[in-house]
Amino acid sequence: MKQLLGNKKAWVGLLILFALAFPMLVGNSGYFMTLFVLACVYVIAAMALNLLVGFGGQISVGNAAFLVIGGYTVAILAGKYNLPIWLLLPLSGVVTGVIGLVIGLPAVRLSGHFLAVATLGFGLSVPQIVLNWDTVTNGYSGLSVTRPAFLSSDIQFFYVVVLITLLIIWVMNNIVKSGLGRAFVAIRDSEVAAQANGIHIAFNKTMMFVISAFFTGIAGGLYAYWIGFVSPDDFSIVTSLMLLAMIVVGGMASIPGAIIGAVLFTIIPHFTNAFVGITNIVIGLAVVLVLFFRPKGIVSLFDFAKKPHSKQEPSEPASASASVKGVARDVNL
Repeated sequence: MKQLLGNKKAWVGLLILFALAFPMLVGNSGYFMTLFVLACVYVIAAMALNLLVGFGGQISVGNAAFLVIGGYTVAILAGKYNLPIWLLLPLSGVVTGVIGLVIGLPAVRLSGHFLAVATLGFGLSVPQIVLNWDTVTNGYSGLSVTRPAFLSSDIQFFYVVVLITLLIIWVMNNIVKSGLGRAFVAIRDSEVAAQANGIHIAFNKTMMFVISAFFTGIAGGLYAYWIGFVSPDDFSIVTSLMLLAMIVVGGMASIPGAIIGAVLFTIIPHFTNAFVGITNIVIGLAVVLVLFFRPKGIVSLFDFAKKPHSKQEPSEPASASASVKGVARDVNL
């Protein structure tokens, strides 16, 4: 059993097979396919936030705003210019990435609770801007989104979402293993040591925001296409807090952890919606219990969670500097 739990390749293969067979397993149920697609959207958004918070150590309480921007980018450009989906989805990431750059440049001067408050202000302001810019966003009424004819079937678009999600998981996994990802971890562990070893702090912090925003924007675009509608209320500041809870419960600085947390928090309402007000209680209890009994997240139950990027307490003062020496050889940013 222990070998099975620790076999990462076996888990990946089983999850891919499950995703491909899911429509048949649920009898092509629109409800369950929507639940699965929402899980994919939150998986992408949670991984993107984990890159920023877990791997980079930068607190963000407003990442749901990037979902709003990505969704509205697709809705506006599809409605006004009838652009194809293969262009719109990357554009939703690019536009959101540019906003991430605008947010990231001043944010590099902030840290801790100051950064948290700044990102909170961003997360609160975006839905209000969307709401009041009614000449473009249609205000309270929102905007409809029509899929292209060749993807009009839910099953066809379901597999597009699955494919894009798997691709982004693969890309994210490669980013955190790259020199750039190791630079993020070095900054998280000690900015002073990272800078002393030749890592450009401001550039890498900005890149954290840009990459996180880019992938979150694509997730917002997928949501808009699947639901067929976007409104200012789709992703509030509560969604930002839920994304943080996902990576805390699943596991910080872990791609599998972000996936586990996102899936878990997507399916909890399915079992609790019948009881008024119980969903938030269950989610709150889950966060508290994990923090008490599994502070490294649910993913720490699995052997493959033990990876070189896991944050560990230094055994001596010089260990933070030692941890970035290898990074400095790989990156000079």
